[in-house]
Amino acid sequence: MEFNSELMKKFSNCFSPSGRENNIRNLIKEEIKDYVDELTTDPLGNLIARKKGNGKKILFSAHMDQIGLIITHVDEKGFLRFSNVGGLHPKELLGLRMIFDNNLEGVICSEELKDKEKLTMSKLYLDVASTSVDFVKNNFQIGDMCVFKSEYYETEDCVICKAADDRIGCYILIEALKNHPATDNDIYYVFSVQEEVGCRGAKTAGYGINPDIAIALDVTATGDSPDGIKMDVKLGGGAAIKLMDKSLITHPQVKELLTNLSIENNIKYQYEVLEFGGTDSGAIHMTRTGVPSGVISIPTRNIHSSGEIFNKNDVLECIKLTISITKS
Repeated sequence: MEFNSELMKKFSNCFSPSGRENNIRNLIKEEIKDYVDELTTDPLGNLIARKKGNGKKILFSAHMDQIGLIITHVDEKGFLRFSNVGGLHPKELLGLRMIFDNNLEGVICSEELKDKEKLTMSKLYLDVASTSVDFVKNNFQIGDMCVFKSEYYETEDCVICKAADDRIGCYILIEALKNHPATDNDIYYVFSVQEEVGCRGAKTAGYGINPDIAIALDVTATGDSPDGIKMDVKLGGGAAIKLMDKSLITHPQVKELLTNLSIENNIKYQYEVLEFGGTDSGAIHMTRTGVPSGVISIPTRNIHSSGEIFNKNDVLECIKLTISITKS
């Protein structure tokens, strides 16, 4: 199995921030429609692909949405004020270019800061490169969203792109679905909405499907770069089996299952303890009377930035582990 660069590039470049997932949902739908027994979109917008069976009900979930900004005010000079959609820090935004769904762009600038004044979101604004107030007011309005503008780039072993969180998880589910093995299990591949603002889609999908086991596919941080994070996960270390984050302590039987499957199928793996953040499994495992849940994590540097980095071989190991779960 080889890494499909063309598909991942298409996913990374697709404009679909939280609550506006229509574009990526349509791309995924076209990609998988010939490989599923049933394909539905639920009322909240989750895309749910099913491979029917009479055995164990297994739910996989990867979220379609990406972080972004939402316009809150257009001032009298034609500059745009904004708030974040998902986790973003002001100091990491200054100078970045953003793109809207209409392909218009802007650059994030800051007001002048007084002595010892901290940079906050309220000090930032978007300059959309026009001196015409009418142009601005005719093309931008309150509620418009924008996302990072950055180019997709690959080396022999790694990828730099925006929206790896969590388009790479969606990519893994699609490749697993295309290579779906013969199994009696009833498998649901969920491409969820609004994870970046509270795992909302996963919560409703988990409730509706009511699975026997749930596995999220999502990125995780690494400790192999000088950014201050102290953890054992590294690029090239294989699929990361999550043990805990702020939303989930992995069910012991799920941890054992993922570990044993990795060993039995010669899948390279590493354990992950993340001291912040959460995934779709954090919401799913508390639905109804509870769902044993876990996470296959993709080691990723620079999460929630315009240049997230992951290793292609780690992705292939995650695909193999996902496929092995369908037969478990």
